[in-house]
Amino acid sequence: MDDFEFVFALYSLLLGLSMVELLGGLGRAIETRFAAEAEREAFAIGWLTPLLAIFVMLDLLSFWSAAWLARGDIAVSSTALLGVAAFASVYFLAARLVFPSHPEGFANLDVHYFRVRRIVLGLLLVLLAAQLGYYASQPNLAAALAHPVAWVMTIVLVALMAAAMWVKDRRWSIAILAALIVRYVVIYLL
Repeated sequence: MDDFEFVFALYSLLLGLSMVELLGGLGRAIETRFAAEAEREAFAIGWLTPLLAIFVMLDLLSFWSAAWLARGDIAVSSTALLGVAAFASVYFLAARLVFPSHPEGFANLDVHYFRVRRIVLGLLLVLLAAQLGYYASQPNLAAALAHPVAWVMTIVLVALMAAAMWVKDRRWSIAILAALIVRYVVIYLL
């Protein structure tokens, strides 16, 4: 086992738990929807929380693949392990907040979205800044930052995330989250 494999095992475990948290939250919301239908109660999953979950999952996958790009620059050390644990733990927290623990407490999960969006997206922006800072500090990775397409796509990402944090209109929020998702899909297909 080389250094990257050792550090990546911790990173992938925590990021994998983040994905499980997103999927578990969606599962709880769907179960609550079925229970509400059976009891003839009002409960709607809405669009915003599932779209946020999709965006967080795509963002998480981008960081997972970014770790692969950094594999040659990772050495086992206390600093590396603490950094990886802190980074992936922040991701877990963001993923944990996307869906409520008790969705039955909401008539519509769009209400939950508007409560947590700034925290979730703010955490993702902090992680993006940390990644960019790490890349800039590593000569082999800094070259990837110099590409103009990388900067344009990063600026679009930050602008859309900032807009999603502050826009209060439901329809605009759906459009912005859809644009964030499309941005990642386009990048993954290129």
